[in-house]
Amino acid sequence: MIELVLIGAGTGHPDHLTLQGVRALQEADLVLIPRKGAGKEDLAHLRHAMLARHRPGGAVVEVDLPERSRDMPYLQGVEAWHDAVAAAWAAAVDPRQGGTVAMLVWGDPSLYDSSLRIAARLGWRTRVVPGITAIQALCAAHTIPLNSLANEVRVTTGRRLREQGWPRGCDRIVVMLDGDCAFRTLPPQGLTIWWGAYLGMAEQRLDHGPLAEAGPRIEAVRAEARAAHGWIMDCYLLALADQP
Repeated sequence: MIELVLIGAGTGHPDHLTLQGVRALQEADLVLIPRKGAGKEDLAHLRHAMLARHRPGGAVVEVDLPERSRDMPYLQGVEAWHDAVAAAWAAAVDPRQGGTVAMLVWGDPSLYDSSLRIAARLGWRTRVVPGITAIQALCAAHTIPLNSLANEVRVTTGRRLREQGWPRGCDRIVVMLDGDCAFRTLPPQGLTIWWGAYLGMAEQRLDHGPLAEAGPRIEAVRAEARAAHGWIMDCYLLALADQP
């Protein structure tokens, strides 16, 4: 029997691993390191740095991940991509040996991450060790609370924000998985944004302010950073009120 342990690795800082996560790494028989192609080597290097600090000398296998096809409808393309990633994971593990296989997952495996859906395809026993989420890291970096007093927060994606606009019934939203600055599709009047990229890393970028003023700055910085690094991970909090 193979047990897969998905370990929340935070957003890039080696110290984001919890003590529970460190222990899970040290107890694993094998650690899989995903490789996401040219220009994204930093993501594998950071995982190797965490292993060097917390689990030196253990068995490690790097896995080349396929890319999602852009020629299919979105949901169909995601399903096919998850099938291909699951096959890549399975090919990297010898089922005859069994044991515990660990993966370091950026952010928290429970929040807007495909790891759990991919793992369900394999039939392996799966366990999750939570870590620091991008939402926590964003609020900490800006020293703000997530919600306004006695109000809810909606977590959504850039695609849904573009297609459906501001969700009803809340005065704050967290937007993740936004590759095209969906905030620019909103009327900026009365909106405040807190944005962060590469949270927890040396390359961390932050900006905040009224959306009408901060939005163009964020677009420019985001484009520059992505061109420089070949990839970017960012998220942001939008609020109807001016005060946190």
